[in-house]
Amino acid sequence: MKLTYKHTLYASYVGFITLAVINNLAPLLFVTFQREFALSLEQIGFLISLNFGVQIFTDTIAAKYADKLGYRVCAVLAHVLCVSGLLLMGLLPFVFTNGYAGLLAAVILNGIGGGLLEVLISPIVESLPGDEKASAMSLLHSFYCWGHVAVVLLSTLFFLLAGIKRWYFLPVIWSLVSAANIFLFSQVPLRKIVDEDQKIPLRELFYQKYFWLFIVLMICAGSSELAMSQWSSLFAEIGLGVSKTVGDLLGPCAFAALMGITRTFYGIKGSKINLQKALIFSSFLCVASYLITVFSPLPVISLIGCALCGLSVGMMWPGTLSLAAKRFRKGGTALFALLALAGDVGCSLGPGLVGLISNAVQKTPDIFTVNWFSGMDATGTGLKTGLLFAVIFPVIMLIGVGKIASS
Repeated sequence: MKLTYKHTLYASYVGFITLAVINNLAPLLFVTFQREFALSLEQIGFLISLNFGVQIFTDTIAAKYADKLGYRVCAVLAHVLCVSGLLLMGLLPFVFTNGYAGLLAAVILNGIGGGLLEVLISPIVESLPGDEKASAMSLLHSFYCWGHVAVVLLSTLFFLLAGIKRWYFLPVIWSLVSAANIFLFSQVPLRKIVDEDQKIPLRELFYQKYFWLFIVLMICAGSSELAMSQWSSLFAEIGLGVSKTVGDLLGPCAFAALMGITRTFYGIKGSKINLQKALIFSSFLCVASYLITVFSPLPVISLIGCALCGLSVGMMWPGTLSLAAKRFRKGGTALFALLALAGDVGCSLGPGLVGLISNAVQKTPDIFTVNWFSGMDATGTGLKTGLLFAVIFPVIMLIGVGKIASS
């Protein structure tokens, strides 16, 4: 059978599902890691920051060399690294004397693979034939959300059937998704987003008007999304006191589902929607969802706030990418790599900030929040305070999109 650009699109969808596995499987196991390997909230936060920190480093390298190596080589390599990282996540913590060191090693491999996927998949889809680029980009990113939903649902089913004590089999099972896509990307047709002689040189991008504003928006988009999604499972189980199953389904799973609905809807109806107005509305809703999650005295309302956050951030990442691609039409792979780099800075910064503040407040809860969260234990107080500080990111997003809309 001859493979066509439709198969390229399907492979890209699976690539984003792989990225969802890389970024969202470990957070479901944070409480297990904390108990089994005696990790602090700060160490948990560093796992998140390391993953996206490695992705940032990978984005930087890929911005310069991805075009020279070619999309196919880089895409296959990315999936090989993801398979390796997932396999080792279930193995190395029990091989190393220090289980945390084993987790760090696995996260590094996953981070390199995930960084390559993030740089490559968006320009691959942008390069495919068709006019509705913004809609195609949003639909692509919806598969990240549906991958996140699948990770939560199927992993929760695994925990119910096999037990949380056998968690180390789960990364091995999820690695099969990446393994299948190695074959697809080795065969599907690929094309470049911009011919080599038409690209804006990398250095010239730095001097383009509004380029740095788009960088800030990508940082805020990544921070707004990941600060909530990476901590929601642990927050629900420890901070709100609900069971792991209920917490995962009503926290990160609902978050991802509503984010996926937003992106899928825009992917279908995108041509009829003003993207800038949609991003402004998303930023308003994101601020509100963080405040609901943090200040609600009822766990169920906090979980609703978490889910609403997924609805609000759905357009931020793909919408910012689409606005930037439209404004810098000859940016090429370098543009997407730099924007992915900025997004990953946000993906590291947001959850990392929540972790640092949560850990600090957990040790001295009365310093910050004596009048804010009465009746909460030190851990719950820390987590709520950390999430409260993260509201700064959608606020900046709101201001930045407003600036672009008025230009």
